[in-house]
Amino acid sequence: MRYLLVDNGSLRPQSVLNLRSIAAELSRETGLEILPSSLLHSSKVPVDQLEGEPAVNLERRLRLFLEAGERNFTILPFFFGPTGAITEYLPQRLAYRREKHGDFNVRLAPFLFLGDDQDNSDLVQILADNVGQVMSYNGWKQPRVILVDHGSPLPAVTDARNALAVELESMLGGAVAGVAPASMERREGEAYAFNEPLLENILRQPPWNDGPVVVSMLFLSPGRHAGPGGDIATICREAREKNPGLRTSMTGLVGEHPGIIAVLKRRLEMGSVEI
Repeated sequence: MRYLLVDNGSLRPQSVLNLRSIAAELSRETGLEILPSSLLHSSKVPVDQLEGEPAVNLERRLRLFLEAGERNFTILPFFFGPTGAITEYLPQRLAYRREKHGDFNVRLAPFLFLGDDQDNSDLVQILADNVGQVMSYNGWKQPRVILVDHGSPLPAVTDARNALAVELESMLGGAVAGVAPASMERREGEAYAFNEPLLENILRQPPWNDGPVVVSMLFLSPGRHAGPGGDIATICREAREKNPGLRTSMTGLVGEHPGIIAVLKRRLEMGSVEI
């Protein structure tokens, strides 16, 4: 069995290096060889920005393994919820590889968010830790918290974020004044209104446009959205400029918290389904 840790991929080297680091640490924790394998983009990052080791995307890994006679794979998704990258794009690519190489077995481990009816406390604890660190650093008491993700064309992904916001508020309790979910961006049209509120919009509205607000980052790796000087930071800066009483501070990323290794290990141990 070959184990592949799969994210969407990024053109930013920090994202590739983070996935690589997590795969290496998870390999040490589990005793399994777990290989970082992005769906897209990462193979275009210059090698000199990746410590001299090129990124290998999922399709190339599969091709090389299949050509070597491997036929059994487990994919561990590095995604919060059932993104189309895994539920739609991945099956298309697997079908293409099966046309080229014959049948082979692929199993899919659970997403990071397990569902409303299951225990997500390990993941929520990471979010709570990150919020607590921001509160401690700034000396804030009972700030408001906005849990922000990228935004998705799939309601199930947004539902996962919204459920995490509810669980985070419950875990933080009276330490915060409230938790609200938000999207960084959304597609145009009423069909995608489930992504609302947008972060830029909620930061305009009372009471979210005044006082301390912790922006809890529901992102896994740094990139053009979540990295330093990225889109989220720009949205927050522009909101502060328009609302003089507003103070915002972004948390660290979920995928850079040391607890993410235990979360992934538990997901891998929970079993997998054939795809």
